[in-house]
Amino acid sequence: MGRSLLGVAAAAALVAAPLAPPAHAAPAHAATASVTTSVQVAARSVAAREPAWPAPVADPERVDQVRAEQWQLDKLQAETAWRSSTGRGVIVAVIDSGVDGSHPDLAGQVLPGIDLVSPAGVDGPDPVGHGTTVAGLIAGRRDDDRGVVGLAPDATILPVRVLNQENRYDDSMIVATGVRWAVDNGARVINLSLGGSDTSPALAAALDYAFARDVVVVACTGNLATSTGTKVWYPAREPGVVAVAGLNTSDDLWSGSITGHETVLTAPATAVFGARPNGYWRVQGTSFASPLVAATAALVRARYPQMSAADVVNRLVTTAKDLGPTGRDDRFGYGLVDPVAALSADVPSVVRNPLDDQSSPGKVSFGRAPGSGQGDRAGGQGGDPSSFTPTKQQSRWTAHPAGQPDEPTPERLWTGLALFVALVTGAALMVRRFRQSHR
Repeated sequence: MGRSLLGVAAAAALVAAPLAPPAHAAPAHAATASVTTSVQVAARSVAAREPAWPAPVADPERVDQVRAEQWQLDKLQAETAWRSSTGRGVIVAVIDSGVDGSHPDLAGQVLPGIDLVSPAGVDGPDPVGHGTTVAGLIAGRRDDDRGVVGLAPDATILPVRVLNQENRYDDSMIVATGVRWAVDNGARVINLSLGGSDTSPALAAALDYAFARDVVVVACTGNLATSTGTKVWYPAREPGVVAVAGLNTSDDLWSGSITGHETVLTAPATAVFGARPNGYWRVQGTSFASPLVAATAALVRARYPQMSAADVVNRLVTTAKDLGPTGRDDRFGYGLVDPVAALSADVPSVVRNPLDDQSSPGKVSFGRAPGSGQGDRAGGQGGDPSSFTPTKQQSRWTAHPAGQPDEPTPERLWTGLALFVALVTGAALMVRRFRQSHR
């Protein structure tokens, strides 16, 4: 009986041990990348388009798996949307952990950006991989049949690094600085796949600065796994920001997504293949739902270049596919973003951002982009947000990106099944030995 118990324990320990993650799900820092010290626009050479993986791949068809499993493109009817717009001419700022512009899926799509964490560039363009994943979902190239293709494949990425090597920031002022820099350098859409629990006057003023200059701002609502509460993260809950929660493959709210009355739209957030330095990985999180909405905004801005940011946001919310209770609700907001409808529907014009209720902490609603004259001011209470001097932030509140590597559900299922079989087998052996010993 003792030997039987030892055998059962050994079998249980073997099958209960975590499975080795596939290459595409390994932590970002597990693979070292040979990259330049600044984000550069890479030449579209044949060599640059060779697939990059963390480990050698014997079967070259493996690369096509990335393209084949981008279920979010089918869900959002990307092929149909691309008949109307591909995002050409629109700059989308990715305020994140940086972007590896040398990745084959992003070569030629990424402008020189700014690194507010390591200005000397010693960390490389994206030491974490998070921002590269976000950028690929927005503007991954579709001029071949490999790798990640973005929902707005001809948009241009403006990278702004604010997340450190731990994929977080400790002072919201760095994000506020990044927002202002992006606006001043031509961004027409800003994606913020990050956030925290506390509001920030400095970041609120920077967002108002963006609104007043006719920029669409999209942010994720946050993940339960990396949050101390269930409140929608800031800046997603800032009035005027398009707050995006995550869906699973069944059009239900992803169990890890934070949601609340500030939720505006939803988008796919699970089992997403994404680009990262030196390869790909499967990820999940509202971090990866937000860029799909930002990409939709880029599609709309490319198709209607004279359309105001207020009208772009209004199109996104009025054409969304309603989920859950009729109308806007706290789980799904207005529903699933619908790029095809947003590009083609007849939507009346509006005069102000439909999401900005002028309540605290927001002060400025969307306006037409001011000219360059000395007398130009951003309208609204409090005057020009660019003159705002923030108070010192409370001691090192931390914030996170809203995404992480996704452990595939089948692996968890097989692990549990194997453990169950081992325990049943062990119990049967024990009963058999017991009966034999009492004969």
